[in-house]
Amino acid sequence: MDERRLLTRAAELAADWVESSPERPIPPGATIVELREALGGPLPDSGSPDLDVIEQLVRDGESGLTAMGSGRYFGFVIGGTLPAALAADWLVSAWDQNAGLLLLSPTAAVVEETAGTWVKELLGLPATASFAFVTGCQMAHTTALAVARDAVLERAGWSVGEQGLQGGPRLRIVTGEKRHVTVDRALRLLGLGSGQVRLVPVDDQGRMRAALLPDVLAETNGPTIVVAQAGEVNTGSFEDFHAIADACEARGAWLHLDGAFGLWAGASDELRHLVDGAERADSWATDAHKWLNVPYDCGIALCADPAAHRRSMSAAASYLVQVDESEGREPLAYGPEFSRRARSVPVYAAIRALGRTGVGELVDRCCRHARAFAEQIAPLPGAEVLNEVVLNQVLFRFADDATTSAALAAVQAGGEAWMSGTTWDGRPAIRLSVSGWRTTEDDVERTVAAFVRALGRG
Repeated sequence: MDERRLLTRAAELAADWVESSPERPIPPGATIVELREALGGPLPDSGSPDLDVIEQLVRDGESGLTAMGSGRYFGFVIGGTLPAALAADWLVSAWDQNAGLLLLSPTAAVVEETAGTWVKELLGLPATASFAFVTGCQMAHTTALAVARDAVLERAGWSVGEQGLQGGPRLRIVTGEKRHVTVDRALRLLGLGSGQVRLVPVDDQGRMRAALLPDVLAETNGPTIVVAQAGEVNTGSFEDFHAIADACEARGAWLHLDGAFGLWAGASDELRHLVDGAERADSWATDAHKWLNVPYDCGIALCADPAAHRRSMSAAASYLVQVDESEGREPLAYGPEFSRRARSVPVYAAIRALGRTGVGELVDRCCRHARAFAEQIAPLPGAEVLNEVVLNQVLFRFADDATTSAALAAVQAGGEAWMSGTTWDGRPAIRLSVSGWRTTEDDVERTVAAFVRALGRG
């Protein structure tokens, strides 16, 4: 087998995809049935040449891919992939390093240490905070909330590590009615049921009404975790972090902050005020594969109390040779995984390539495009922009539910652009997220034109 020839051909095919993505139709062109016929079938009895496998995978699978790297993909707060981050991710696979232990890969460990430090500085979080690179914001929430659960119960005299959850003090979770579903799922995975969640009413932008929080927290004196949000998933709105932090400090509650994409406003001189007070939280969760535009999978969990973080996440065994904290940061002590890829390397490469000013400009540029889209969509017949466009999210609908749904379906099917539908205040709405580094003013204009055609005015 000629490995260089194989890898070179794979790189050529990958480059073809990247170069053609900006002008490809956004949605997949093949049906599930067609893809099953092309890619499925019985288990092969014998193997195939490596090069044939790669050629067949691209030939038969490309029609089922979504052009998420296009400047006109606006769904689910999904960015593209920066060139340096993509190339670095290829190296991660080629290097084949297990980044779980410092001993296994000192380079991976130092890159992770550096990337985490840079991320904290970009987001305006405490330099002393600990961090873990995990698969995405779902696992970032799960990791950080596990630390929160253990810490608040320990304060109440109960050790989850020794005693488990059964028989322990009842733990209460307080969060806004518009929290992200990954928070609920993380709580479920951690053995915390919906009956332990107290929801705080929100305003018309989905923000927790922080003025109500002190009374909610005063209802009981038990161990409590409050979950606040930077960047509501439909409107992009931010909560009043200082007011929430004040209430938490007064009652001894742990404050966790969901900042999947919104925390990246901290990298922008223009938008940093939106996250004022976020640094007062006890833990944070965010995604680098959203606004930093690195490949999947790359969530980050951060904690203001490194000792509590290590107590919840560390693992020890006779064969696991780990360094002392005085010698270096041991990755295994902060995340839930043993074996894992060096997912911090693309983060390192992206920040190295952009620098502080480049990351800030990426955020600012996306938000300018979001505002421009809202300004151009608002004059269309029956159009109503439902949110204050403070970040990169635009939430809108048309005159009636049928028109909204039909217009969205037409734009999605046309292939010019793609964004997701949602429900807001019980009615269908359209949710557009500008997160990709490739998006241009022309992409915005082409997307608005697609809606004009969908409304029968093109």
